[in-house]
Amino acid sequence: MTDILILGAGSAGCILAARLSQDPTCEVTLVEAGGWPNDPDIARPAMWPFIQGRDFDWGFVTEPQPGTAGRRHHWARGRALGGSSNLHAMAHVRGHPEDFDTWARLTGSQRWSYDSLLPYFRMSESCSTGADDLHGGDGPMPVLLPQGESHPIVGDYIRSWTALGLPRLADHNGREMIGATPNALMIRDGRRVTVADAYLTSEVLARPNLTVLDDTLVHRLTVQGARVTGAEVTRHGQPGTVTGGCVLLAMGAIASPLLLMRSGYGDPAVLSAAGIACRDARSEIGRNLHDHLLGAGNLYRSARPLAPSRLQLSESMTYQSADPSRTTGKPDIVVGCVVGPSAAEGFDAPPPGEAFTLLFGVTHPTSRGALHVTGPRIDDKPVIDPRYLQTDHDRRMFRIALDRARAVARSAPLSEWVQEEVLPGPVVADDAALDDFIARSAITHHHPVGTCRMGADEASVTDADLRMRGLDNLWIVDSSVIPAITAGPVHAAVMALAESFAAGMRAEG
Repeated sequence: MTDILILGAGSAGCILAARLSQDPTCEVTLVEAGGWPNDPDIARPAMWPFIQGRDFDWGFVTEPQPGTAGRRHHWARGRALGGSSNLHAMAHVRGHPEDFDTWARLTGSQRWSYDSLLPYFRMSESCSTGADDLHGGDGPMPVLLPQGESHPIVGDYIRSWTALGLPRLADHNGREMIGATPNALMIRDGRRVTVADAYLTSEVLARPNLTVLDDTLVHRLTVQGARVTGAEVTRHGQPGTVTGGCVLLAMGAIASPLLLMRSGYGDPAVLSAAGIACRDARSEIGRNLHDHLLGAGNLYRSARPLAPSRLQLSESMTYQSADPSRTTGKPDIVVGCVVGPSAAEGFDAPPPGEAFTLLFGVTHPTSRGALHVTGPRIDDKPVIDPRYLQTDHDRRMFRIALDRARAVARSAPLSEWVQEEVLPGPVVADDAALDDFIARSAITHHHPVGTCRMGADEASVTDADLRMRGLDNLWIVDSSVIPAITAGPVHAAVMALAESFAAGMRAEG
């Protein structure tokens, strides 16, 4: 029996394995359904929109969403060492400090406040501009703060925002987030760096106390009383079991709650309908599901040829308040500049080199959904229902974000790049028409969270220490425990969460 069994080798799982195996007396086993990724397109930053659906993507699909014109949304999730860091857009955005103070309030623990997490953000980072009080300089993950690499249109995009009164920030990972700046990116020497690249180095993998089991599907937990003894698995097509003294679940906001449900934890009615005996009624498992959406998009035919992006196409996300006079505090909306055409399915777009896109979205959506199993097997397709755009708040904020995108496109110097607005088109102006376009253009930003939320209340799935309620030795360490989404991409927050948990576990011995 291994001392620590980590189920899931995504971003959190890789960090846990690397940090906890630093203790040579502790045996650590890391289990991953996928293998070592070998697709060369993963490393090419500008390929990220085009590699979804390949064999290292779980390829989840939502239920039809009334709020997005009845469309199903493809949720790409990584099935490989490094998890979704093989698929994401590489933006390194922590979120606003108030986001983490919300975590602290909801959990009753200052462990999750921004100031408490700041050392772990810094610990994970190696910023291209060096270390300071807010940024790390020698962590495993390289963070590029673009200097001369940004596309010319992005420079004009940022200058247009400052002309409209928005602050020019050094980056989005300080104490203020409202403002314009290029995205900080997990790129080194022109190549994507996954969390497996950064943390599971050859030196780490050579540790005799670390075992990595790839190509290993986890079917359900094995439990005796209130203790998890391990999991039933299939490795290289052969059934078996893995065992551990401490079990860390790090399979993400979709797979973690689904595993718990297959193991008998969840809403009794849901489990009964799926043919699963209920071990413990934990109705919050799978609920509180939420995600960021982006409108794809406010699309413009360019007045001049657009050279290819040297980075990853989506080069700058500008965070803002819905109130344009407020330039500090937590943002409400975001507008991003994409060096190329980006449009949801059902829309026609000009070819690359002839158009650019302003994506627009809501930083703190209030719509909440749920997911659940439909059967006891891992290949029984889950029901995933994020209930997108179900609140007046979300629809109103989306209209404001689209209006703000159009405003910056009309402002010099960005306006000099505009030949015409292709989407939604000048005739789309009143609220009903805007809501209709937003419903048809909204796409996932690939940030699902919240399905095993941590909290101070007894209904929460995990407590402030990330221990699952009702079990003595199972902790959940991934995006599923996030109780309320951060303002930007959640990946940097997941890394800090894993760093904090690993440091706490090592300190406790």
